[in-house]
Amino acid sequence: MPPSGPAARSSMPVRRIALNVMLDGIVSAAAAPVARWLADPAGGWLHPLWFIAGGGITLLVGGLPFRIPQQYWRFSGVADLFNIACASILSALLFAELLYVAGYPLPTPTFPIIHALVLLVFLGAIRMMWRLAARRGSLTLDGERILLLGADHEADLFIRAMERDSANSRRVVGLLTGGAQQAGRRIHDCPILGTISETPLILERLSAAGRLPDALVITAGEIKGRELARILEVARVYDLDVQRTPSLTALRPADRVELRPIAIEDLLNRPQVALDSQGMARLICGRVIAVTGAGGSIGSELARQIASFQPAALLLIESSEYALWQINLDISERFGDVKRHQIIADVRDRRRIAEVFGMYRPHLVFHAAALKHVPIVEDNPVEGVLTNVIGTRIVADEAERAGAQAMVMISTDKAVNPSSLMGASKRCAEVYGQALDMRARAGQGGMRCVTVRFGNVLGSTGSVVPLFRRQLEHGGPLTVTHPDMTRYFMTVPEAVGLVLQAAVRGTHERAQNDATDQRLRQGGIFVLDMGDPVRIMDLAFQMIRLAGLRPETDIEIRFTGLRPGEKLFEELFHGREAPVPTDAPGLRMASPRTVDFKVARAAMDELEAACHANDLGAIMSILYRLVPEFLHNRDGGMPVAMSHPDPEMIAP
Repeated sequence: MPPSGPAARSSMPVRRIALNVMLDGIVSAAAAPVARWLADPAGGWLHPLWFIAGGGITLLVGGLPFRIPQQYWRFSGVADLFNIACASILSALLFAELLYVAGYPLPTPTFPIIHALVLLVFLGAIRMMWRLAARRGSLTLDGERILLLGADHEADLFIRAMERDSANSRRVVGLLTGGAQQAGRRIHDCPILGTISETPLILERLSAAGRLPDALVITAGEIKGRELARILEVARVYDLDVQRTPSLTALRPADRVELRPIAIEDLLNRPQVALDSQGMARLICGRVIAVTGAGGSIGSELARQIASFQPAALLLIESSEYALWQINLDISERFGDVKRHQIIADVRDRRRIAEVFGMYRPHLVFHAAALKHVPIVEDNPVEGVLTNVIGTRIVADEAERAGAQAMVMISTDKAVNPSSLMGASKRCAEVYGQALDMRARAGQGGMRCVTVRFGNVLGSTGSVVPLFRRQLEHGGPLTVTHPDMTRYFMTVPEAVGLVLQAAVRGTHERAQNDATDQRLRQGGIFVLDMGDPVRIMDLAFQMIRLAGLRPETDIEIRFTGLRPGEKLFEELFHGREAPVPTDAPGLRMASPRTVDFKVARAAMDELEAACHANDLGAIMSILYRLVPEFLHNRDGGMPVAMSHPDPEMIAP
């Protein structure tokens, strides 16, 4: 009965090495008389048997130092060829020495050189034939035809990995690279057809010739944003699937090559921002840090990134028990040595917030708790104002009373020229934060309040991307409010990293005449560099195509109209205000209208009383007074002043 299990597996390498030795011995035995004939054709072919046997034995001895028997022929490369060359030279010298000892004269003085060359050719040829046979066995003529887009070295690595994939059913029919001088050359017998920028022209040419590929495969990780969007658009014209290869480090020889779909994040085209990690460590390490709304999409990522800088304690403040349990479990698994406190608290509960801050005395508070879903706040206006405005004031006041150095407040682009109650409430919160910060920077005491404004984050609760994914899972339709609607998008980790960047810059003044600090003293607000706005219609099309489906054919897109409070174009800056760069990468500065602290405090008192009295009329009156640019789209219509993104059309 043949052995099985570990014993069988351990015997496999021995059998393979024995097979290598036998085949190399046969080839080297044949090489000796061939070299003898090439060196002296007149001498004939026939020689004693030991002449042939000596050729095999000398290669076996000469190949041991170079591990020739252990070579894996299927993966033979340049290093293996070098070892073969060294073994061939040593074997030829040993064979010549054997002839001398046996008293047999060398056919010619050049015989050892000819013998080494014949050995090199024979040994290299058998390995090359073995590799080609293995490659031919992995290729299929009726498999998926793919066109690679990327650098030549990336294509080389991918094709090599694909050759080693026994389950491979793809065939590379061409390459598009970044170099303009590479067209016409070949890599692994695959032609380079042109450059990536010529993709539309080349696909048109292939289509006319009836040689269109079945899919485009992107091997270059740097193809993102607009360039990727153009590739997806031309692929849609020819109904081609677009996929990415694994990262270069993931292409291991023994693995199966798994292509992955294009991630929606790849369509965001922003360069990597250099974050001030040392400044973040100085700000956080060894200090008590509080995060409100710690279970939300922004709050949870804030908690994770803050935990990585080893705070003395991390206060996870959340009103939802389940969300709090989730983020605490996540932090405990990733950063088990970080001290955490799970705190159930509502930011609108002054007594509870005062109790928490008085007990733990946080050094820095990140305020991410908010009601941010526009239609929900429209349906629950008093709750929205209580949470977004009064809750922010309570957190700020109690943090200041507990001795916090600073509070970092998360705001939104919907606070700019707001059309919704949610946006207006966040702008009111900004007003109070500005007033607090200006008072502190003027030397009148108190806590710094750093406000950070940004747009939508991909994958956040209530955002359009999870909605589209959910609708795709149910077979559609995808609902879009208006074909011209645009939004700014950023990934959650990217946004939170820049929030921490703003916290560092906003809490450390550099010089009296520093332009960024001067604007902060005048009520400046940090605005994340969100890149270009994205059309929601384009986003819907891309997500359908990334799912391997066809828009309007496989998945319907249905227009639902603007909802109450919504507007077509979100803005990051108010009115005619121009975006101003700062000295911190990824951050810009807005300088919206400011209100004196005493006036802001009195307005907050009045607003809180109106909320507790459930007086919506008084609430709206105060909002209009604090935010005169507030143009409420209560019915979901499109007022002229709101439907045009031109700043000249928006009241200052």
